[in-house]
Amino acid sequence: MEWKNIYRGFLMGISDLIPGVSGGTIAFILGIYDRLLLAISGFFSREWKKHIGFLLPLGIGIGLTLLLFSRVIDFLLKDYPQPTQFFFLGLIIGVVPFISRQAGVRKNFKIGHFLLLLAVGAALASTAFIKPAETGIITSLTMQNTIGLFLAGWAGSMAMLLPGVSGSFILLLLGVYATAINALSTLNLPIIIVIGAGVIVGFIVSSRIIHYLLSKFTHAMFAIIIGLIIGSVFVIYPGVPESGTPFVMSVIALITGLIVANIFNAASPSTK
Repeated sequence: MEWKNIYRGFLMGISDLIPGVSGGTIAFILGIYDRLLLAISGFFSREWKKHIGFLLPLGIGIGLTLLLFSRVIDFLLKDYPQPTQFFFLGLIIGVVPFISRQAGVRKNFKIGHFLLLLAVGAALASTAFIKPAETGIITSLTMQNTIGLFLAGWAGSMAMLLPGVSGSFILLLLGVYATAINALSTLNLPIIIVIGAGVIVGFIVSSRIIHYLLSKFTHAMFAIIIGLIIGSVFVIYPGVPESGTPFVMSVIALITGLIVANIFNAASPSTK
């Protein structure tokens, strides 16, 4: 078993718990994004055995993190929201130069690519002004909310695979985030199973689509991905922190995020 992938899954799981932070971005930082898409789409084929060794430890890391740290993330977001969000801001900002090098922006991008990048970034940034749906926490299933939770899980998982788009943020917009966090922290298995089934179906469908688009329209897709990542900065940005301890903590968190991103970028196999 690849223990390094359990650690990678741990980091992706942490990011997927936070609205505005993308697991796809963390996969890019770790240098496993392309392999992740290929493995997910390939797992549901005749060559599934070739990908199980990569996906299993990654899935274990993500699953354990979602179960064990949902309460921790909930606590951090409630009691220390700005430092937590500034840490992930540092991670996201720190990955932009890495992805730009991967895409060969200076060499490969034309005016159309930059316009696409700006349009996508602006579209995602505009979601910061959208008021999330306000619904109560669902603790028991009916036919109607079962379908709704399944579709929400599907939409969230498709977002998880796109760098810059947060699956948790999509759940927040759909009014399902509180239900998902509550189900994880209280081990409400029926709710977890329904949302999880939607996530799995979304992974299967979206991984193949994204992988195809990346292989056929590489530069355009990189422009979209960079635009999404830049746009997500505006979604996550919590505003200027109060002076004193909150400000100092937020600055330290931002710098720490930048340092961590650069460490991962330097260690990424795709940068070697």
